[in-house]
Amino acid sequence: MFEFIQLPKDGQCQRLFHGRGHAYSGFSHVCIDWFEPVILVTLYQEVDATWLNELVFFIEKQIPQAKSIQVQYRCRARAPIELVSGDPVTQLVTQEHTLKFHIELGKSQNHGLFLDMKNGRDWLRQHAKDKKVLNLFAYTCAFSIAAVEGGASHVMNLDMSKASLARGRENHKLNQHDLTRVSFAGVDLFKSFGKVKRQGPFDILVCDPPAFQKGSVDIKRDYKKIIRRLPEFMADDSLVVLCLNSPDLDDAFLRDTVAEHCPSCTFEHSIHAPEVFKEAHQGKGLKVHVYRYIAS
Repeated sequence: MFEFIQLPKDGQCQRLFHGRGHAYSGFSHVCIDWFEPVILVTLYQEVDATWLNELVFFIEKQIPQAKSIQVQYRCRARAPIELVSGDPVTQLVTQEHTLKFHIELGKSQNHGLFLDMKNGRDWLRQHAKDKKVLNLFAYTCAFSIAAVEGGASHVMNLDMSKASLARGRENHKLNQHDLTRVSFAGVDLFKSFGKVKRQGPFDILVCDPPAFQKGSVDIKRDYKKIIRRLPEFMADDSLVVLCLNSPDLDDAFLRDTVAEHCPSCTFEHSIHAPEVFKEAHQGKGLKVHVYRYIAS
């Protein structure tokens, strides 16, 4: 029944099963992640207790290195987490390549690291050497970790959540990074364009906004506000990485918005999510575009 679940190959954090892509009939409500030694099952709708018990038994048998199996109910208010087997692990350090990240389970809906962005972080680490980087909607600063590891001269992280930025600072410390090369701005981007401009120009921008956040962001309405400001932020011949994680908005939305509001940006290529993030319908999953900005 569950044989299509990929097993962890090593201690690296990874998604083991991505049902949300609708590529597996009857399992669109299930995702399974590995944060050694924790298996985190995320459910987007209620399931039968017998079915869940069978899944837990399968995981226990096939992944003996899992010391804790937890279920997060994204279908319930505040997305609570329930321990279904093993030890009650709530905080841990996970690893992606040589990079380390704090993970916290049960405190909020998100645990601290978006696994579908792995290839984006890999790309940034490979391109960041001696570059000044702007990281918008930074969350816990995973892109910043990758940039500094890749030799960035400086990274500016901006996010409304000061608590998330504080965790980002701890992530940098965890990786023994020089914090003089990193800055943190706990502000509302849409009220702080002037502050960003004063800190520029930047050689690389990464923008990974939420699709919708009540009272702050509606990306269908707001992405153009960011994109039209790019000439104020970016150095000539710089790179712009724009991310879009909304099933209702496709690649064309991103390309058309850039073409209309910043024609000095030329599309170069896409960065695809890891292979496990299989999507049955093109354009529904994560979109990441790389553009080159040439000052006019």
